[in-house]
Amino acid sequence: NIIDVLEKMDGSGAKFSDDKWGVQPSDGGNGSGGATRVLQGGDVIEKGACSLTIIRNGKLSAERADAMRSRQFVKVKAGDAYSAAALSIVLHARSPFVPTFRSDVRIFLVHGASEAVAWFGGGADLTPSYLNPQDVKDFHRIYKDLATSYDLGQNYTYESMKKTCDEYFYLPARLEYRGVGGIFFDDLMATSETLNFVRGVADAWMPSWLPIVDKQRAVNYTEDQRQWQLLRRGRYLEFNLLYDRGVKFGMSGANPRVEAIMVSAPPLIAWEYKHQVKEGSPEAVMMDVLRNPRDWA
Repeated sequence: NIIDVLEKMDGSGAKFSDDKWGVQPSDGGNGSGGATRVLQGGDVIEKGACSLTIIRNGKLSAERADAMRSRQFVKVKAGDAYSAAALSIVLHARSPFVPTFRSDVRIFLVHGASEAVAWFGGGADLTPSYLNPQDVKDFHRIYKDLATSYDLGQNYTYESMKKTCDEYFYLPARLEYRGVGGIFFDDLMATSETLNFVRGVADAWMPSWLPIVDKQRAVNYTEDQRQWQLLRRGRYLEFNLLYDRGVKFGMSGANPRVEAIMVSAPPLIAWEYKHQVKEGSPEAVMMDVLRNPRDWA
């Protein structure tokens, strides 16, 4: 359904590719698999990716177990069996006035010696090149309304997940945040209540992004504005390569699927040595927000 909606919205006739992968037990594998679907060169979506990954009967490496213990109260150790599933989406628009949208939902299940424990993670965030405050407020309001509909505990209120999102998507070397945030959560213990919340996050993907597209897709832009978008995309890729836990997790496997791990990268980027924005310009307004996160909802 997501694929159909996005192809119709783009209107260019461009289609998502369908790259399925998997290694079945009959072929010496553990039954893990997934699909990576990518649309490139659309009129609205310059590059978009929707990925499904399912891991069965994995074994925790020492590195992965150490990383998980550092964040969680659960006892896991190297060699524990685990299963995982993740559905993710990233949409890079051609127009600099349509922000990049990223979201994912995932579940991780560890089969320890004494018990099995499962938890959810995920989130949704927006990365604009130019600030439209109302668009950002509308985006945050959708996820705030969703979060307040469930009793997830004090660590998973909208305010907590918004703060976690800001802190996660931070580039310390640049002293700036990647975008205007949204929500981000991890280590959310799996219950029927939290399952419904996670489903709600995925259901909100299109309602939270498509109205912004409808408002901004036809706005004319200059070559300078396009260049600014490419510079901001450079920051997007810097974060993915230097700080993103998902990229590090994927690359730490025995046989990483690099194309799938890097599928969220923007299609075109730019770096400019010591680029400076003009005081009072729209670019300067954007940078002020990226250095000083705001409350949007």
